[in-house]
Amino acid sequence: MTRRKQLKLGAMLHGVGSSTSLWRHPDIQPDASVNFELYKRWVEKAEAGKFDLVFIADGLYINEKSIPHFLNRFEPLTILSALAAVSKRIGLVGTLSTSYSEPFTVARQFGSLDMISGGRAGWNVVTSPLEGSALNYGKKEHPDHDKRYRIATEFLEVTRGLWDSWEDDAFVRDKASGVFFDPAKMHALNHEGEFFSVKGPLNIARSKQGQPVIFQAGASEVGKDYAAKHADAIFTGHETIEDAALFYQDVKRRAASFGRNPDHVLVFPGIGPVIGSTEEEAESKYQEVVRLVSPENALIYLGRFFEHHDFSQYDLDAPFPELGDLGRNSFQSGTDKIKAQAKEKGLTLRQVALSAATPRPTFIGTPEQVADRVQRWFEAGAADGFMIQSSVPHGLEDFIEHVVPILQERGLFRTEYESDTLRGNLGVPIPANRYSEAAKASEPVIP
Repeated sequence: MTRRKQLKLGAMLHGVGSSTSLWRHPDIQPDASVNFELYKRWVEKAEAGKFDLVFIADGLYINEKSIPHFLNRFEPLTILSALAAVSKRIGLVGTLSTSYSEPFTVARQFGSLDMISGGRAGWNVVTSPLEGSALNYGKKEHPDHDKRYRIATEFLEVTRGLWDSWEDDAFVRDKASGVFFDPAKMHALNHEGEFFSVKGPLNIARSKQGQPVIFQAGASEVGKDYAAKHADAIFTGHETIEDAALFYQDVKRRAASFGRNPDHVLVFPGIGPVIGSTEEEAESKYQEVVRLVSPENALIYLGRFFEHHDFSQYDLDAPFPELGDLGRNSFQSGTDKIKAQAKEKGLTLRQVALSAATPRPTFIGTPEQVADRVQRWFEAGAADGFMIQSSVPHGLEDFIEHVVPILQERGLFRTEYESDTLRGNLGVPIPANRYSEAAKASEPVIP
């Protein structure tokens, strides 16, 4: 009998939250973004709930208008390495930029995290949308959108090549003979490309999952192609099941066009469930958060998507302003969507800003109602799994305690881990070492 397809779940650990004002709520620890004990508890909770992974996002530029979490937070690889020591099965995924890093360093960092964790590392590949990032890395200008993706393509090619520097049985470690490694199974990359020149080999071997799992969140046309061609999993965000299903079908089709198995490219919409014992309680939780946001803070939050544009210069209750191409070199797909929706619906600046700062959750209600919606999206082909973030205090904990058991009872989600690696739990294949494969291919066929 064919085993029923299983839902995948991840948890976004986002400190004091992804809004300008959630930190003001009495139930939020104001130092949450740099509170290791809190992160540790979240990971333990998510692992007890059998989540596939935890995810830590990142950014490389701040100013006085950045949201509180961005102002003072952990660097992902550092805290994930610490969290590897207090967890056993859950995947550990972090963001790192291809626009402002070097492939050799990144290969070492994620290779080390993968080894430390026993094969549970994942890399969310980003191209850094904020133009100010260039100012922190001695660059004269921020690469344009398409160039950033060209850099990212070569960067990932180099990194994956470095991860294959050592064949899986290269380290003999024979004390009697004094042979520590087989030189024939150590490989220099000798890469010379448009953006990078890297000799190699890398000074750390592959983990038992082969290579870290690659995540991506491209939503522009170029971004979707990149994700479909290179990623094992894709983070996305949609407000309706119809939009989510269209995206899902699109990236699966693109993956197939690149010669990949679409089932090995997992799609994770991000959601911020608001759960109450009744619909009224859930609505009350949401409204508590809405009341914390002032129009002024909402304008600041909106501005970060548009290169920190100053929206305070406009009339709050006038139609959303004409911005031309502003934002297209930063959050291209997101800013295009905001402008299109504002024009289509005739929204004012106030309406757009408040909607951006405190979007009404698609998944809100009782545990059963939220589980119903999760199941509907999953079975309709709109998601392979979901990234859960806390849009209200204790949102992640509420989902784990009250929704996960329902999903387990319905046979949609695991009750025990299938593997001790991230690839094993996600069901994505271990990439073969390219040099081992080449050696096998060159072996003579014995009749």
